[in-house]
Parts: sequence; structure tokens; C-alpha cells
Amino acid sequence: MVVAAFVAPYLLEATARFVRVAAELPGVRIGLVTCEPVDRIPPDLRERLDAHWQVDDALDPRQLAWAVSGLSGQMGRVERLVGALEQLQVPLAQVRESLGIEGMDVGTAINVRDKSQMKETLRAAGVPCARHALVRSAGQAMAFADEVGFPLVAKPPAGAGAQSTFRLDDGDMLRGWLAAVPLGDGDPALLEEFLTGDEHTFDSVTVGGTTVWSSIADYRPPPLEVLRNPWIQWTVLLPRDIGGPRYEGIHRWGPAALEALGVTDALTHMEWFARPDGSVAVSEVAARPPGAALTSMHGYAHDFDLYRAWAELVILGRFDVPERRFASGTAYLRGMGHGRVRAVHGVDAVQQQIGHLVVEARLPQPGQPAGADYVGEGYVIVRDPDTAVVEDALHRLVDGIRVELAEA
Repeated sequence: MVVAAFVAPYLLEATARFVRVAAELPGVRIGLVTCEPVDRIPPDLRERLDAHWQVDDALDPRQLAWAVSGLSGQMGRVERLVGALEQLQVPLAQVRESLGIEGMDVGTAINVRDKSQMKETLRAAGVPCARHALVRSAGQAMAFADEVGFPLVAKPPAGAGAQSTFRLDDGDMLRGWLAAVPLGDGDPALLEEFLTGDEHTFDSVTVGGTTVWSSIADYRPPPLEVLRNPWIQWTVLLPRDIGGPRYEGIHRWGPAALEALGVTDALTHMEWFARPDGSVAVSEVAARPPGAALTSMHGYAHDFDLYRAWAELVILGRFDVPERRFASGTAYLRGMGHGRVRAVHGVDAVQQQIGHLVVEARLPQPGQPAGADYVGEGYVIVRDPDTAVVEDALHRLVDGIRVELAEA
């Protein structure tokens, strides 16, 4: 019997799904650490838990250590301490080290959380990535812009999922960003060279320091363009075939980047660019399952449950490598403007064309508020053994469905 503590500050839908599959693993006792009282946990999940501990701040290592000690008194000594959110990885590692719990160490967690240190580590190891600078003043920012040129990318050193990330095209945009962002010795920001090319992901499982499974996805268009244009309906494609010369570079540099960062046993999410000259540049790495429906998409492409596979990896230390049997893709449906969804047009026509390919969907509903992030108001996931069929379905979805937003 393995005793594990799962930290999930709030049980949003995706997080609750990870907790659920962990709690269903045979031979595992699960204690849940949340910022919510036990009566806020959905009843079907609550009955699967062996214990619960509430904290005020799930990112505070001292509170997490207190919670783990409390759970140990209820279930027996906690042997695994896990969480699916990127922001948790450093505090979880700190508590593991202080309590002697197996898992990712603090040095590795910082390498994959602090974007500036990550870039320095990768460049020192010879892994191709964007030039960068951790800036603490307007002068440092201007000096980096003079050295590298525009466009630049500005982001927080510990950002996640393109949050607070901006493209700066010229000096005026840089000065505007500087006026809005408080810089200082204790509050730096990261500036990076803007990489051109096609943007992709490299999601992989590392066991004992060896990459045993990987999956590649294509962003269309790149996330920064999606952030800059809230009306764009964008897609993510997982081609069935990820071999051949197109992806040869990342199959070399992806595992090399993980080795340089110290990753030994983890599911990681990497973003990278295929440059126009065919070379590869690693953008950044996160030691967590991928977001934006990618975890589900990988499951559909390989006909397995990646949520459960992640739980087995981090709690039981095992991963059964699946076969890639399908191509899959997601179309994200987004409206132009603000307010709430007034209407959704074109669904019936698109349903007649590609409905047989749909494996999961959440269509925007009239009256729902506009999405607060780049995912938008809804999505549709499709799959087929033929990549071209999936690509065509994604085009039909984003071209044929229109989300109308309006102020109340």
C-alpha cells in the first residue's frame, strides 16, 4: 500500500479529474490537501479519499509540511507528495526534501520553474534556446533591446501557460510595458529574443533519466498570436506520425534539455520552435501535465488515459508506453468582443460534415460569460487514423462556427 498526499488548492474541473484517477488507483491511499473545506469536495470524490487537510495557502511550504504531517497521523507515513499545477512544483519539492519523501528535488524544480535559470542551464549545456535577460530596471531592459533587437517577448520569471506574456514589437511598446510593470531588485521580469518559426509541444515521460515516451503537437497559430488577437479561433494538432525529418531535431534536443535540467522521473510539457532554416529552439519546459486539452488529446491519439498514467507515474513509479494509433486535434471556439455569448452560428452544418470524428466537445452556450483566457468559450476535439482528415476537420470547425458575444 502506497500512501500519497495530493495537493490541489482548488478543485477546478481538470484538477479534480487528476485527483479522481489518483484516488482510484489500486493499492494507493490518498489524502487531499486543499484550500477548501471538506464539504466543498464533490461527494463522489470525497468518498474515494482516505483523508483531507485544509490549508490557507497551498503554495506555502510550511503549511504543506504541516498538512503532510497531519495526514500521516491519519493514514500512515506519506510516501509520495504530488500535485498537477506548475506553481506547486517548487514548494512540493521543498517539502519532500525536508520530510525525506521521494520525488523531484528542489534544484530540478527550480530549473523547470524559474524561466531565467532554465534558459541559463539550457544554454550552458549547449541546448539551443532564445537569448534572454532577467531585467530589474528600465535601463537593463533598453540595453537588452539594443543588443537583441525587436520583437521581444516579456514574461514573468515564474509564469505558467503564457500568463502575463507579451510580444513587444518596438521601442514604444517596450516603454509602455515598462510603465505598466514595476521592476526592481526583488521584482524582475524576463525578456527574451522573439523566436520565429512554427511552434510545437514536446510532451514526454522520463523514467530513470531516460525519455521513454514522447508526443508532439502543432500550434496553429502560435500562442502569442492567439493572446494578441482574442477573436482568433485556433487549433492544436497531434499528427499520427511524429517521426521523419520534420521532428528529428526535437527528438534529439528535447531529451537533452530534460537531462540538462535534471529531470529524471516526470511527465513534462515542453514548448519549442522549428525555425525556418530547419533548426530547433527550445522555448520552455514545465514539470506538469500539459493544459489546454492536450492531456485529453494525447489520450485520444494513443487510446489510453494519460490522466491515470500520470498518477501511476508520480505515485507508483511506473509508466506503460502506449502505441500512437490516431491523429487528434482540438479547435478552440472564441468570440469577438465582450460580455456573454449571444449566439453560436454554424454548428449544425459543421456537425453534418465532421460529427462522426468528434470524441469530445464543449460548445459555447447562449448566456455564458466570455472566456477569461486564451482557451475561449468552448472547444471540439476530433480524431481519425488519418492526419489529413483531422486537419480538414479542424479547418471546418474554425471556419464554419462563429461565436457571437455581446454586452448584456
